[in-house]
Amino acid sequence: MNYPEFLEQKHINHIPTGHEVTLNDLNENLFDFQRISVKWALKKGRAAFFFGTGLGKTIAQCSWADNVHKTTGKDIIIFAPLCVAKQTVSEAFKFKIPVNYCREQSQVKPGINITNYEMIERFDMNNFIGVVLDESSILKGLDSKTRKLLIEVCKKVPYKLSCTATPSPNDFMELGSQAEFLGVMSQVEMLATFFIHDGGDTSKWRLKGHGKSKFWEWMATWAITINKPSDLGFDDDGYILPELHIVNHVIESEEYLDGELFIKEAQTLMERKQAARRTIDKRIKKCVELVNNSTEQWAIWCNLNDESEQLAKLIPDAKDIKGADSIDKKEQIISEFINGSLRVLISKPSITGFGLNFQFCRNTVFVGLNDSFEAYYQAVRRFYRFGQTREVYAHLISTDIEGNVKANLERKQKLANDMSESMVQHMRSVMEKEIFGSKKETIEYKRDVVKTDKYELHQADCIDLAKEIKTNSIGYTVFSPPFASLYTYSNSERDMGNSKSHDEFYIHFKFLIKELYRITMHGRLLSFHCMNLPTSKQNDGFIGIRDFRGELIRMFIDEGWIYHSEVVIWKDPVTAMQRTKALGLLHKTIRKDSAMSRQGIPDYLVTMRKPGDNVIPISHTHESFPVQLWQQYASPIWMDINPSDTLQFRTARENDDERHICPLQLQVIERAINLWSKEGDLVYSPFTGIGSEGYVALNMGRNFIGSELKKSYFDLAKRNLSNAVNLMQFSLFDL
Repeated sequence: MNYPEFLEQKHINHIPTGHEVTLNDLNENLFDFQRISVKWALKKGRAAFFFGTGLGKTIAQCSWADNVHKTTGKDIIIFAPLCVAKQTVSEAFKFKIPVNYCREQSQVKPGINITNYEMIERFDMNNFIGVVLDESSILKGLDSKTRKLLIEVCKKVPYKLSCTATPSPNDFMELGSQAEFLGVMSQVEMLATFFIHDGGDTSKWRLKGHGKSKFWEWMATWAITINKPSDLGFDDDGYILPELHIVNHVIESEEYLDGELFIKEAQTLMERKQAARRTIDKRIKKCVELVNNSTEQWAIWCNLNDESEQLAKLIPDAKDIKGADSIDKKEQIISEFINGSLRVLISKPSITGFGLNFQFCRNTVFVGLNDSFEAYYQAVRRFYRFGQTREVYAHLISTDIEGNVKANLERKQKLANDMSESMVQHMRSVMEKEIFGSKKETIEYKRDVVKTDKYELHQADCIDLAKEIKTNSIGYTVFSPPFASLYTYSNSERDMGNSKSHDEFYIHFKFLIKELYRITMHGRLLSFHCMNLPTSKQNDGFIGIRDFRGELIRMFIDEGWIYHSEVVIWKDPVTAMQRTKALGLLHKTIRKDSAMSRQGIPDYLVTMRKPGDNVIPISHTHESFPVQLWQQYASPIWMDINPSDTLQFRTARENDDERHICPLQLQVIERAINLWSKEGDLVYSPFTGIGSEGYVALNMGRNFIGSELKKSYFDLAKRNLSNAVNLMQFSLFDL
């Protein structure tokens, strides 16, 4: 492929695998925002609906499944939480979509089938053209058996739809699991592509600075994320909910120590559990008082079996659902609550707090709180969702010794609201382009140039500039190449380091190597400064070292270059350990398992030669290059390079840059230019950065041409090259 074709390929796209439909092909009961969403998801084939609660995921997913069945003539299966499956059958019936409830493969009927997540292993997924996950947040658990099983058994299913409430935008594990289930990108690949790891546990993943916009753009290619219809430009009429009242009941514990009232607020999880058990009777009493003094329907949420058992005895018209109950018993009690024959339902959020629609009820009470915001949020949203016409009352019962759980939940609620809205805002414009077919915008590529009689500095893609340089005109090239590290310095596809894999980087770099060979004079040299790259478990799956130096050498040889020489540049392993905290350099690794200990990683200056006779020899005199100096240069290891001898760089670093600029040491450049070029030669650096190579070349009487893609670096390089010329002129004036 040519270079423009390669750049287009570097876009991270989600390839559609579905089919086109018209809006009229879809269920007539769909609202406009649901209809356009289903149409888009059918075209994608593998997609996600991250709809806020009450936005109609049930009709949307059933309409999607219905169209896939009608188009392909093959069967669909929906996996849903316990007790949700039968409710889905009832709701789909209202919309004239037949859905068959089944518990094993032998009960499957042609069309749409639905079962519980607990039944996954009873079905042969080879018999289904499509699969839908209802309340797909079940994929959240990184090591959960269900997550692994779903991803594995559904891997070859052509059509996939994942449906859940708007996920938290900082729960990257869940977002990665959703993408992996759909076959868009593995969780590991997603983290390596868009994120950087700042600590030792999974909660420390954060978006790379320059990767933020790209991440949300990528998500918008496979997920619709909305909290209300207006997020897609539709009317919110009917989706503005009545008020939600959070009513707090704080019970005094009345614990005494030596006759004095003693209140010790629980701090740790263990202390909270102990406090909850000591206050069961008081909390139950308050709950019974609330519910028995009302004639309306109530749902009571407990954390302990002891709580639910006592409440079921003290409230005459109540039934409780426990985890140990059979599926039939659970479904029977849920059915009674939905049809109104049961006034009070008692359960745990983990059992019946997900997926069910209880808009007919407006009263709920939590007989004790814990720190699981999701369980609390989902339980409240069974009532407070689209279709609720009355004000909702959620009663929170706690005691003064349980700690500030309420404040913690309120803090998490505000944080979740803010992040969810931020997620929608990030994705909105791209979603609109995806869904409504707007023309895709491209990143603007601007060029700039500064030309003098001594140097040319281009703000440009290095490959574009190299193509414009005259054949056999460069006397010497010296540079530090980038390496595959997405969004470290920019989000441009033209940024060679902005590659999602080492293979992609190598393909990109080869376009430059070919041009470097063409523009270099016969018999002349090129030097690149590099180091081998440490690997990590997070990004590579193992701890070791990648032979980056060797891979670069082989790439140049493949394009016709001769491997000329190399020198090792010593680096202090203590400094490297303090900066990187690399496991292999830590002294504690020696004590734990020295098989994982290693030496520091040095820098290399590798030099390649273009074949042919050098028609303009680079000659030196005894005076200009004495034996003692040559012996210093000829050493295979340069131990005396000052790592701090670089151009000032901090003003070029931007807030979103993930790595500090690491300019090549001026001593290294001076030795290379002194040895392998002559005065008046044209020295080239394709990755000029802040201008280190040009600064030295100009000071040593050479001419210079360089390119830099990033504007902040280009602007600093302009100042540095101008300073070099002024310094050179000032020195000549002194003479």
